[in-house]
Amino acid sequence: MKTMHAFAATALAALTLAATTAQAQQPAVIFDMGGKFDKSFNEAAYRGIERWKAETGKPYLEFEISNDTQRAQAIRRMAERGASPIISVGFAQASALQQVAKDFPKTKFVIIDEKVNLPNVQAVVFKEHEGSFLIGALAALTSKSGKVGFVGGMDIPLIRKFQCGYEQGAKAANPKVDIQANMTGTTATAWNDPTRGGELAKAQFAKGVDVVFAAAGGTGVGVYQAAKDAGKFAIGVDSNQNHLQPGTMLSSMVKRVDVAVYNVLKEWKPGIQILGLAENGVEYAVDQHNTKLISPAIKAKVEAYKADIIAGKIKVADYMADNACKY
Repeated sequence: MKTMHAFAATALAALTLAATTAQAQQPAVIFDMGGKFDKSFNEAAYRGIERWKAETGKPYLEFEISNDTQRAQAIRRMAERGASPIISVGFAQASALQQVAKDFPKTKFVIIDEKVNLPNVQAVVFKEHEGSFLIGALAALTSKSGKVGFVGGMDIPLIRKFQCGYEQGAKAANPKVDIQANMTGTTATAWNDPTRGGELAKAQFAKGVDVVFAAAGGTGVGVYQAAKDAGKFAIGVDSNQNHLQPGTMLSSMVKRVDVAVYNVLKEWKPGIQILGLAENGVEYAVDQHNTKLISPAIKAKVEAYKADIIAGKIKVADYMADNACKY
């Protein structure tokens, strides 16, 4: 424990040193557990701010959270050095950001993936249930066994939201589909445990599952490897992960975190922004890595579901609205 605290102190000291060089209004981004190269959520945010940097030629500050105690300290250090806007990546930073934002009312803050209602905060959240519905339909339409799987990361309402949307899409496409679901854990380590992810996927495959969707951050890498080894299909999350295991990755449920980060840097606006299919905030990824895996007939059906959701003909239940999967 002393070693962990010493590491945290050293990391934050380095953050302070880096921040002393910041000019007023220089933006900052704080990546959460798993790091900016997690091949998933954090990395999408990294791509967004790197795009902004490439276009403007301006620098930014960054910090990667390695344990829960660092969140409030990191946000506060950025604010003390005049960074703005300060972008907190991930719902887990919401309470820390809310605390610090009240103390720095003239600083602009951004929280990605959670709602914080303060006059100096822009919150961006997504309709994950809509994108997951399409992925569920794609999984059920592709499955030969009639059994599809879901591996979640940390067992929290947000991940249940993914699962609920996935179930709805799968059952819309095949009312008799069998859905196997597991969560990786109940702590933040569940986002970065590929070994456990692989074990859960293998157990589902043993029960007949032939398509599995992982909404588990870095843990998903283990799920994808297990799917490749077993000759099954896997579906990625947050970033387009089709390239990780070509031929194995049926698709990815993409949350345009990169676009969200880029847009808030171009134009910060206080309030809560909600991005779904209609706003191109979520999507299922089709590219050169998976286009041959999805038949034209199946793609047409998924596209029809997408059009009906955007038009309001299909209402996808939101787990977080009811704290239950009601549909």
